[in-house]
Amino acid sequence: MKKIIQDYTKEELAERVKPPFRAKQLYNWIYHKHASTFTEMENLPKSLRAELDEEYTLHPLKMVDKQESRDGSIKYLFELHDGHTVEAVLLLMREAQYHEDGVLKHHPRYTVCISSQVGCKVGCAFCLTAKGGFMRDLSAGEIVSQVLEIYKDKGIPSNHRVNLVYMGMGEPLDNLDNVAKAVKIFSDMDGMSISPNRQTISTSGLSSKIEKLGRLDLGINLAISLHAVDDELRQQLMPINKAYNIASIMEAVRNFPVNQRKKVLFEYLVIKGVNDDLGAAKKLVKLLDGIRAKVNLIYFNPYPGTGFQRPEPEDMRRFQQYLLNKGILCTIRESKGLDISAACGQLREQKLSEGVGK
Repeated sequence: MKKIIQDYTKEELAERVKPPFRAKQLYNWIYHKHASTFTEMENLPKSLRAELDEEYTLHPLKMVDKQESRDGSIKYLFELHDGHTVEAVLLLMREAQYHEDGVLKHHPRYTVCISSQVGCKVGCAFCLTAKGGFMRDLSAGEIVSQVLEIYKDKGIPSNHRVNLVYMGMGEPLDNLDNVAKAVKIFSDMDGMSISPNRQTISTSGLSSKIEKLGRLDLGINLAISLHAVDDELRQQLMPINKAYNIASIMEAVRNFPVNQRKKVLFEYLVIKGVNDDLGAAKKLVKLLDGIRAKVNLIYFNPYPGTGFQRPEPEDMRRFQQYLLNKGILCTIRESKGLDISAACGQLREQKLSEGVGK
């Protein structure tokens, strides 16, 4: 099987391709010009192009389905070399803006949500991805290629910056080595040049891995999927809480290196009648004491077969207002893609039932 060329940092390619300056040219073809074959890399010697084609692939995944929402969000389903499938989502955060004479004033603003594993080990009760179990980790190149393919499909210019969130299928810190490598590949100035400041790693709270991530000092943003304010409820929703309880998570977060202009994001999935009352809001304020935190309240997106329900908007606003009154920055994430398979893993499950992927 051919190696995935996107698996390699520029420095690693410089060791494999001689002379070393060819690595920068390769990065330009892959990440700027979006080359689909080695043959079209005209400034490389013909012999080198043939060698590269013999040993490497430029296409570690292929798009097998996509669904477009009325709000501009697009959910992609990608098939990997072994037939497994993963999802990624392009979120339109702000539409393009134009001057009165029609000249572009502001480019559209996008966030791309990417997967780090096929399936997931964590087993959260509210998550559809967990229902299919864990298959394998994605390589760095498989992570990076999700964004590359979205750029190509949507026609996003290579110099247009997006925000990346490692929040799709899988637990990123369970695949830390490949995720950390992807961060470096994304941020290379000769590549996609997506600064670590624009990259957010979202974790269900693997305390020891949060500490390891902190020691790597990648400069990324950290997001914690908290979803409950006491161990009893969190253990029901997230079995991983048995190994990594709330106290251990908070200690790891307090020791995490955070840029002074940044805050640690706490994601709180709000489920009707489960964790949406003011009592939970009060406990959350106490938990976050002394942490430079921002809370993102997320509407639960129901999917077929779930017993959980979407919360009422007035309960979301009441929860938010309580936190704001206590001096905690709190936003309500606008739900996107509700008219498509919005819940993480839903498009994959739908296609698996139709015999697409495995």
